[in-house]
Amino acid sequence: MPIQYSNFHDLRIPMPTTVFLEELLSAAGRLAKAGRRTILGIAGAPGAGKSTLGTRIVEHLGPSRAVLVPMDGFHLANAVLLARGQRQLKGAIETFDDAGYAALLQRLVAQRAGETVYAPSFDRNLEESIAGSIPISPDIPLVVAEGNYLLADQGAWPQVRACLDESWFLEPEPEHRRGWLIARHIAYGKSPEDAREWALGTDERNAALIGSTAARADRVLRIADL
Repeated sequence: MPIQYSNFHDLRIPMPTTVFLEELLSAAGRLAKAGRRTILGIAGAPGAGKSTLGTRIVEHLGPSRAVLVPMDGFHLANAVLLARGQRQLKGAIETFDDAGYAALLQRLVAQRAGETVYAPSFDRNLEESIAGSIPISPDIPLVVAEGNYLLADQGAWPQVRACLDESWFLEPEPEHRRGWLIARHIAYGKSPEDAREWALGTDERNAALIGSTAARADRVLRIADL
């Protein structure tokens, strides 16, 4: 189905299709075909529900059929960001190892029988990546890749997009997304004032860039009950 657009401040904004969670779980199940590796990309702005949806898919299908491989595992370390004077920009597109994530997905596309690939995860309490913490068996048919910049057109991100068999862009109501994001920042230790400042400052600047990539998705979605 072609994406429809509406004009808003001279931008071409994809109009999201409203779906229920059950529809997406069924769609993911159809992608998880035994004997075939498929990579599903879930993109969207901070607080859009990417990791929540990815986790729901894996829980629904079970660990023998699906695994979640988050882009957040490729955050540059805080020490690196401090050395580069970018600690306050953490989460911006230039603060990720895009080539590393592309290389991981390429390995997963070409994964051989008997080979286990290990991916990093991201610990929000530490705000650091944890290397080698997600084992991926070649027998798992569906890899769910989720992250902000999967559809970006700079750096190595086009190589990431080329690995995705299907891509979904999540676009919830902006005020709902911002409110949930502020609550998440508070839950992980920020004061209400700092959480609001980060969500409406750094996160919102990143969201503008991420939103401009939505047209490269196969489906632009607003989930009714996530």
